[in-house]
Amino acid sequence: MAWCWALPFSAPVGAQTVTHRGFVDVRGTFYPQDAVNDGRNTVGDVRVREEVFVGLAPWLRLAGGIDAAVNSYDQVDRAWALDWQDRRLRRPALSLRRLTGTVSRGGFTLDAGKQFIRWGKADIVTPTDRFAPRDYLNVIDTEFLGVTGARVAFAKGQETVEGVIVPRFTPSRVPLLGQRWTPVAPGVVPIDGTASSALPKGAQTGLRWAHLADGYEWSLSFFNGYNHLPNVQTTASPLPSVPASTGTLPGGVAGGAIPVVLSRSYPRMQMYGGDVAVPTRWMTLKGEAAFFGSNDTATDEFVLYILQAERQTGEWLLIGGYAGTAETKRRAAGTFAPDRGTARSFIGRASYTIDANRSAAIEAAVRQNGDGVYVKGEWSSATGGHWRTTVTGVVIHGATDDFLGQFRRNSNVSLALRYSF
Repeated sequence: MAWCWALPFSAPVGAQTVTHRGFVDVRGTFYPQDAVNDGRNTVGDVRVREEVFVGLAPWLRLAGGIDAAVNSYDQVDRAWALDWQDRRLRRPALSLRRLTGTVSRGGFTLDAGKQFIRWGKADIVTPTDRFAPRDYLNVIDTEFLGVTGARVAFAKGQETVEGVIVPRFTPSRVPLLGQRWTPVAPGVVPIDGTASSALPKGAQTGLRWAHLADGYEWSLSFFNGYNHLPNVQTTASPLPSVPASTGTLPGGVAGGAIPVVLSRSYPRMQMYGGDVAVPTRWMTLKGEAAFFGSNDTATDEFVLYILQAERQTGEWLLIGGYAGTAETKRRAAGTFAPDRGTARSFIGRASYTIDANRSAAIEAAVRQNGDGVYVKGEWSSATGGHWRTTVTGVVIHGATDDFLGQFRRNSNVSLALRYSF
C-alpha cells in the first residue's frame, strides 16, 4: 500500500479542495422462521462511513473512505485493527473501504489504489463484471468490495480502451457456517476447512474496449485471473465423541450427525465477453454475455448472459428481462455462485419516485421452471436534510434443491435509520 500513499505527497498543494461525506446507519432485521441450522431470528447492525475527497490539482485527485461496523450476529470481527485487504471470513470492525489516487490528462485516466472497478451494462446479473467481489454474508442484500490495483483508460472520439491490473486477489465474502444463509442438510455438521493459504497468489489482468456510436454503444472485454466465487469441496470427517452428559455434538447438534469438512478454492479462469445497449423510442434494449473458461480440471466452463429492456416513463423506472446460463463443461463438485444461481430466471425491477423525499421499489427473480422465487420490496423516506428511514421486505420461496428455494426460510423484514452528513 505504500505506493498508493506516495501520490498525494509528490504533488503541489497550493490549490487543494477538500470535501467529505458519510453516514451512520442503524438497521434491524427480523426473520419470522427458524432456519434448519439456525434459530436466531433478529439481527442488528450499526455502520459508520466517512469518505474524504481531495483535489490536489486539476489533474490529480485523492479519494479515501473508512467503515466501522458492529453486528449482533457474529458477522463482524471484534478486533479493531484497521483492515485494508477485505480477505477475512467476517466483516472487519474497522476497514479501509477505498484509497485511490486519480490522474487525468486529456483523454488519459489512471486510478491507482484500493478502488471499485465495474464493467458491464446489465442490472441484477452482470456477466462481465469480474473485478467486483461482493459481501454475501446475506446472499440477497449484498455490497461490493474494493480491490487493490491500477486501472488505466484512454478515450478518444468514440473509442475508450481500458486496462486493469490487480496484483492481490480479493475473494467474495461467503455466508458463515452455522448461520441461516449457509443452508445445510439435516443431520450434517459443517466444519470450515479453509485456511488463509487457500487464497490464490498472482496478478489478475483485464482489457475492455468500448465504442459509443449514434444510436447504440457496445464493448468487448477480456479477463484473466481468478473466480472471486469459490468452488466448494466436501470431505467426511471423523465423528467427534458425544459428551455423555449432553448427548450432543459441539454446536448443539444431536449425536449421530455426520461432520463434513467444507473447503473453498478459487480457480484460475479466463472470461471473454461483451455488452451492447440500444436506445429506442420506447425503451433501451441491453444485452450482455460472457464465456468463462479454465484449465482447472475441477472447474466448470460455462456461458452466462442476460437480455433486458429498460424504460423511464415519468417517475417510473421499469426494468425487465431474462438471465440465462449454459454449462459447456461441468467439472466442479460444488460451487457457491449466486450469479449462475440467479440465472435461468425472469428478472425485473420497478422503482417509483413519489416526491423529492420518498420513493418505492420492487424487484423480483422467478425461475423459469418455477422452483425458486425471490421478491424484494422497499419504501424509503427522507426527513429534513439528513435523516432517511427505509423499510424493506423480502419473500423467498421454492424447492430445496433450487438456489433461490434453498433460502425459503430466510424471508425477512428490516428497518433502517440513516443519518447522513
